Formats: sequence, C-alpha cells, structure tokens
Amino acid sequence: MAERRRGSGGGRSGLGLYGAAASVLAGLENGEGSLKNLVYGSSFQNPRPLYALVSETLRYSDVLDSVLGAAGLLRVEKKLQPHLAKVLAYDLLLGKGLRGGGRGKALVLKHRARLQAELARLKVQKKVSRNEDLLPSAGAEQAPQVPRYVRVNTLKTHLDDVVDYFKRQQYSYQGKAGSKEEVSTLSGKKFFRDPHIPELLIFPPQTDFHDNQLYTAGHIILQDKASCLSAFLLNPPPGSHVIDACAAPGNKTSHLAAIMKNKGQIFAFDLDANRLTTMSTMLVRAGATCCQLAHQDFLTTDPGDPKYSQVRYILLDPSCSGSGMAGQLPLENASLPERLQALAGFQKKMLAHALRFPALQRLVYSTCSVYQKENEDVVWDVLQQREKDFRLVEVLPSWSHRGSGTFAEAKFCLRASPKETLTNGFFVAVLERQHGGASEGSSTAVLPETENTAKEDSCPVPQKRMKQARGAL
Repeated sequence: MAERRRGSGGGRSGLGLYGAAASVLAGLENGEGSLKNLVYGSSFQNPRPLYALVSETLRYSDVLDSVLGAAGLLRVEKKLQPHLAKVLAYDLLLGKGLRGGGRGKALVLKHRARLQAELARLKVQKKVSRNEDLLPSAGAEQAPQVPRYVRVNTLKTHLDDVVDYFKRQQYSYQGKAGSKEEVSTLSGKKFFRDPHIPELLIFPPQTDFHDNQLYTAGHIILQDKASCLSAFLLNPPPGSHVIDACAAPGNKTSHLAAIMKNKGQIFAFDLDANRLTTMSTMLVRAGATCCQLAHQDFLTTDPGDPKYSQVRYILLDPSCSGSGMAGQLPLENASLPERLQALAGFQKKMLAHALRFPALQRLVYSTCSVYQKENEDVVWDVLQQREKDFRLVEVLPSWSHRGSGTFAEAKFCLRASPKETLTNGFFVAVLERQHGGASEGSSTAVLPETENTAKEDSCPVPQKRMKQARGAL
C-alpha cells in the first residue's frame, strides 16, 4: 500500500477539485477502477477538469515524486496526505497555479521556494529547459496492460451465479485460465476464472463495471489480483479474531470478512479519518458486518490489551513507496535512498509491533513496492530479532515470481508485477509462529485449494437477492 496514512491534510470530505483528484489517484493505486470510471463515478460535479488534473499528474508522476522526495515535503508536513500533495504540487509547479486547496494548499505553499528549486535542479541534472522534456521518451518500454480483475463477494452471492449473470450479459466464459499467455491475449467479451484465487474473475483491460448492478449492489468488488493475495494467504477461518493494521480503503478487509463468512471479529485500523468514512460505506455495501473500525495508529495499540487476547491473524499492509503501481516505473533519484530508508524504518516498527501480539499464529506482510529494502529486507531484519518465535513459510509453490534477497528463505515470499504476473507490482510474505518441537526450518502454509473450495468458501444467498441485482436484465 503506497504512502497514504498520514491524515487527510485537506479538512472535510467533499474536498473540491484537489481532494477529488487525490481520491482518484488512491483508487487507481488500489485497482478500484479505470481513470475514466473513477472520475465519472466520483461525487465531484465537474468531471472534465478533474480528469485533466489527474491525467497530467499521472503523466508527470515520476517527476513529481522526484521533486517531492528531494524537497522532503512529506517528511516535514506529516499531516499532508501524499496523493493530495502530488496533485497540489503538479498545479503549483507544472499546471495553471493553485486554485483553492484549503489547508493542503497552505502546507504546500510554505515550501514553494524549495519545490521550485528542486524542479530547477532536476532540469539541470537532466540537461533540459522545458517541463515536458522531463517526461520519458515516446519509445520507452511500456509495462503490459493489467487485466480487469473482479472479486466475487461471497458474502452476498456465489461464484456460479455471477458467472451465469455475465453469460446472460453476452460475455463468453472461458473457464479457468490455463496460462499467462491466455490472460494476456484476453479481449472482447471473454472472461476467465483465476487459477489461484477461486472467487476471482478476469476480464480484458479497461472493462467497465462501474455502472454494473452487481458492482453497485456490492456483489462484485473491483480489486487487482495481487491485492487479493494478502487476505487469501492469511486465510483466517470463520470465528477468528483478526487485525487489519492499515485497513483503508477496505478491499482487503472485506475480503477477510468474506473468507471468515462474517463470523468472528476484524479490528481495522487507519489514520485517515476521511478514508475510514469511505471504507465504512464500502463495507456496508459489501455486507461485511464483523469489522470494528478504529481511527487510530496501529503502533499505539497495546498487544497486552485483553480485547486482542484472541487475535491469531494479522494482515499488515503498511505505507510504502507505491513503486509497484501499474504504469509507474521505479523511481530513481538522489533522494530515493533516504526515502526508502525512512519507509523501511517505519515498516520494521510496524512488523515488530505486530509480532508482539501474544496469541498471534500467522501474519501476512505485503506492500505494493518493487524495492527489496521495503520487502525482503524488512522481513529478514525483523525475523532476525524473533527467529526463535516466528518463521517464513513457503506459499503457493506454483507461483513463478518469487522473492529475492541475500537469505535462502527469500524464495518463500511472493512477488508480482505487470510483466511477470499481469498484476500490479506487489510483495507478500507469510510468517507463522514456531511451536515447540518443530524440526523443520520452514513449512508450506495451509491454504484453500482452488478446485475444492470455490463453492465451499462462498456464502450462497436466496435467489431473490440475486434477482435484485439482475433488475436491469
């Protein structure tokens, strides 16, 4: 999950143009829809300037990351939400100048001179005079397009019912995908079932489901496959007590609720009040009723608090560089090492804190970063301190894109990327508590098998509920 936990930095919900643009950027990062769908699906009344602002911010994304990182803006202004900082910096430095913006604008303007100086320094470094010359050349290699992944919400419906619904919408069901090549050539109105995650369907890139009744009714959730891995691999059984340490915007939380069949308790934490409000709305739409939301820093929780005495599962998806987002190349600039060092320090604190919960049995650590420093290095450094208590376990042995690093168990971790797995860039590690008498140095996690649990993990509902979502047929 990219850096987005530091508060809203912009006041009320309904933040105007810049707040709406920041929300669209966050939605794109989390695979919640295409740019067009998120813009026209937002509550902002005038979509045209919103679309233009987000498009240009994305076009200059690497430039803005470089300037913001070099200026140290987010380190100094800890209440400024990173997506909001990005759109404000675009308009200040590269766009038409700031128009409105509230408190976020004031925070950015405090650093105007430094931001302008870093932009000028970048131009000197690149030996260019125009802003557009900082953009990658037209011939630069582009990442493969990521398919549209649709997670069937088994709290409200069943996989087979959703497949039948799309068939009646003139889509052609191709069964379970057999290879990456099949998925990469998917086009038209064809769709597959994912070979790893039983409740996940695969459609061609840019397929628009924003106005589809299954989506608006919460029967399907638009979520990138890599993002689904976290809850899928944690796999808490019904009745479990679970912590989602950095929960907003809530797709992973709703996935956990579905796996648990709404039986048990999910403690969901996040620092951003506006995102928690949005998350609450989304969870209601998804029918997730086992979640207790807290506007709180996970690091301030007391592992010894009796309310967490039964927490056996933790999903930790902390703030990260966001370098794995589809279409965003890894950022290389002079400030990157310092930025990654700060992020890794925070991530290690979060992971070490999570491992202090006394009843914890399994933890999933995930990021949408491509950098080893935020991924394998974080896991290894913390495990070195708790090697007698926890170990890495090997998951999804058939997954070809594995972790990399200087220690042997790195291969137990998973990596994902647009090129290798046709997903956003992602990293997942599964840690389990070691029990007395265990002789193995590693193990394979017990996970649901796609073929055996596609129906068992679902929660069928009466046909009249499906009819409500079929009203448009």
